[in-house]
Amino acid sequence: MNTPLPPRNLNSAYMQWVKGIYHLPYNLAASGVTSYPLAKLPVKLEDLEITGPSFYGYAPLQQTLANHCGVPAEQLFSALGTSHANYVAMSALAGPGDEILIEEPTYELLVSTARYLQLTVKTFPRRAEHDYQIDPQDVERAVTPNTKLIVITNLHNPSNALTSEQTLRRIGEIARGVRAKVIVDEVYLDAAFEQKPRSAIHLGKEFVVTSSLTKVYGVSGLRCGWVLAEPELVRNMWHINDLVINVPPHPSELLSVIALHNLDSIRTWSRTLIAENQKLLREMFLVRKDIECFAPGFGTVVFPRLKNGSVEDLNARLLKYQTVIAPGKFFGVAGHFRLGVGGKPEIFREGLTRLCRVLDEMKKRKL
Repeated sequence: MNTPLPPRNLNSAYMQWVKGIYHLPYNLAASGVTSYPLAKLPVKLEDLEITGPSFYGYAPLQQTLANHCGVPAEQLFSALGTSHANYVAMSALAGPGDEILIEEPTYELLVSTARYLQLTVKTFPRRAEHDYQIDPQDVERAVTPNTKLIVITNLHNPSNALTSEQTLRRIGEIARGVRAKVIVDEVYLDAAFEQKPRSAIHLGKEFVVTSSLTKVYGVSGLRCGWVLAEPELVRNMWHINDLVINVPPHPSELLSVIALHNLDSIRTWSRTLIAENQKLLREMFLVRKDIECFAPGFGTVVFPRLKNGSVEDLNARLLKYQTVIAPGKFFGVAGHFRLGVGGKPEIFREGLTRLCRVLDEMKKRKL
């Protein structure tokens, strides 16, 4: 008797929502750093071409990314951002009906992508009372002989919690025990700055890493992403990509090489901006008694809990002030919301001011 396949998911509710509110001037839902000015990059028109030799990776970009990630070029698949990287990685590692184990709360697009691929989705908890740290025993309890993939984010999306190498190694051991792979989405990891550990790709063959420059460096429009994996898996990913993207936009590849060669100055700019906004965030948390939050002091997002009232009500009221936050329902946890910390400081400051104004209005309404 054939086991019925999970129903195919054909959309992402989160992506449809987030693209609908992107235009708002005080967008506190955005999780990445604001756009880095193109004028700051040493780019001349003659540096760019419309078309180039980009069939299975543009060689200069492949090598530059490989150097950046500390792996051989044959272990790197160039993707158009982390979402594309996650899609191709999941497609290469699991098929319809296979079991995938995903952290909760988590980034909605990871779940909707798995369901589009008709994977059977199971979850394990990351608990707020433990600062969203992964307890490997929760993973061990949830894993089964049918598990093909374990998927985590590091830094955690939406809480920004950093997972230690020791914990990652233990998860790798659990995966090895059932012949599963571990996908670690590291798109936010560089925002840990001096606390950043080495990439999980260096911890064993069980690990597959996805990432990009899109969140921490303000160059989202370049769509410079990647998957790190064993060479045979990478070859499979290139062939899957023939059915999806085929040939990427060459000007983006050329600009990505230039951005990577100037990443130190971009990182300094980004770090200064994030530090200023984190300071504003700390000041707000010191005086607000109606929200509570694990906030490690680095990274581009936090995940506060609203102590009283509805996050949906809060967001509806914020919209009247041209301001928006990301409701926790998109991450699997009602009562919380994700707050982006990567906007321009003057915009971020005003957005927090409007958030506090609405929180005060909600408090007065209850009195």
